[in-house]
Amino acid sequence: MALAVSIAAIYLALLFQFNNAVKPFLVFAAAPYGVAGALIALWVMNTSFGFMAFLGIASLIGVIVSHVIVLFDFIEEMHAKGEPFEQATIDAGIIRLRPVMITLGATVLALFPLAMRGGPLWAPICYAQIGGLTVATFITLLMVPALYSIMALDLKWLTWEEKHEEIHEDIGVSNSGAGTHQPLIFGT
Repeated sequence: MALAVSIAAIYLALLFQFNNAVKPFLVFAAAPYGVAGALIALWVMNTSFGFMAFLGIASLIGVIVSHVIVLFDFIEEMHAKGEPFEQATIDAGIIRLRPVMITLGATVLALFPLAMRGGPLWAPICYAQIGGLTVATFITLLMVPALYSIMALDLKWLTWEEKHEEIHEDIGVSNSGAGTHQPLIFGT
């Protein structure tokens, strides 16, 4: 019951933050993969699932949600600057890769000694965090931009207005009055 109330509260907070009913579901889309990674890590390390493992998974979901929010925020920031949709989603995955990988590496390296020497109290929470974060990080960087694209381009559940005029001002190309589609320009 407490978990259901927590999920509902997180959904409402995300609903108010994004002003969109679909984006919170995209945020939650990576959570099951993190849970699966945590359960696989517990199984591989032959560690029992108890309260501490559950606590590790619950906190893991919070980290996953924050990673996805940062990714969405970056995509929306690029949209505000007038970047085309395809380029914004690609940039979100590529540019956010380094900080996310540094965070993942630091967390895993910090948890590993505690997992090895923490005994039966700390090992389950550490293994759940290590396995879940590792799987969820890669899923988040690959799957979430793809799902965002499906929701915006294919299903049209998310709106995206292209701002070609602002994008091409610095290279001398204007899209005003022309009904043609400008090609994607990478690296500008």
